[in-house]
Amino acid sequence: MTDYSKEAVQRLYEIAESIYDQIDDGKVPKMVIPLRTKSNIRFDPKHSVWKYGPAKGARTAKKTQGALMLLRTMYVMELIEDMIKESKSSTLREMYYISEGWGKGKFHSQDESNLLAEDLEIVTGLMREDFKLRPEENGASVFGNITIQETDRKGKSKRINCMDDVGDSGYGIPYNVESDKVKLLETGADFIIAIETGGMFDRLVENGFAEDFNSVLVHLKGQPARSTRRFVKRVNEELKLPVVVFTDGDPWSFRIFASVAYGAIKTAHISEFLATPTAEYVGITASDIENYKLPTDKLTDRDTKALEAELKDPRFNDEFWRNEIELMLKLNKKAEQQALAKYGLDYVTDKYLPEKLGEMGALR
Repeated sequence: MTDYSKEAVQRLYEIAESIYDQIDDGKVPKMVIPLRTKSNIRFDPKHSVWKYGPAKGARTAKKTQGALMLLRTMYVMELIEDMIKESKSSTLREMYYISEGWGKGKFHSQDESNLLAEDLEIVTGLMREDFKLRPEENGASVFGNITIQETDRKGKSKRINCMDDVGDSGYGIPYNVESDKVKLLETGADFIIAIETGGMFDRLVENGFAEDFNSVLVHLKGQPARSTRRFVKRVNEELKLPVVVFTDGDPWSFRIFASVAYGAIKTAHISEFLATPTAEYVGITASDIENYKLPTDKLTDRDTKALEAELKDPRFNDEFWRNEIELMLKLNKKAEQQALAKYGLDYVTDKYLPEKLGEMGALR
């Protein structure tokens, strides 16, 4: 059993003991957790990320629903302990179906099981990966001069260079990227460029961007999986590589950047494990739409409402984002990364990215 696993089991024992002690003292048992709402998000200056604030809620057995959630909590903790002992893992979806055998403790929807997994993360300060709970989505891909050592399911270690030892699709990021599974050994690159779309990731691989600009390409695969964000953060901190994020120019892509740099509301309780506060945004912006005369689409009503909400979102509370969001609303236009193909397939790697990266000092 690894140190991570031992700590996970110990934290779960502490929860079980707390509930038992409350019952033994004649009290109605409860679990106290932060409220997961936008109004309870606060900036954490220690980690430079957005986290849940002081407002608390409780899972209490005073009502039937609360009592059932505590019952499910005990079942889930037993499941986690068994998986750790047997070196097994389960997806969140599998855990939902496993609960069919728990009688009154079974989940009525996967939302309930997902919520409970998040509760355990919040209460213990650990991540669900420490509990052997896997998300349905997998991490994305990495291509560039970075060498890792990955331990496979049989306990054997393999050294992999994410450029020389992989195909054009790159190294596939596993769901667990902690150091007991993936060790970051060395890199000859100067920076990471995290890319929203698979088409643009493939374009940069095909055009030799990683080699020509001494960079590591990471495909975010849309809204990035937790393992992708964790991998980027670890490389940034342990190998000292700056991070830039390259997305489409629309409100949803701006939120992708925010989740990489500052954390997402859904995972605010573990932002210090997932977010990379020093990450910079490289495009596409509303200014790019004008400066590069890009093909565009009109904003939908939903886009407009999202942009207006972002003006009130603390993650976008600076002059750059305020100006870009207001300009996008004024233009009533949005643009995709692929719009740069208007000028040819090489334009993004020969002109656009070198210009933008040069302006922010990412290129040596």
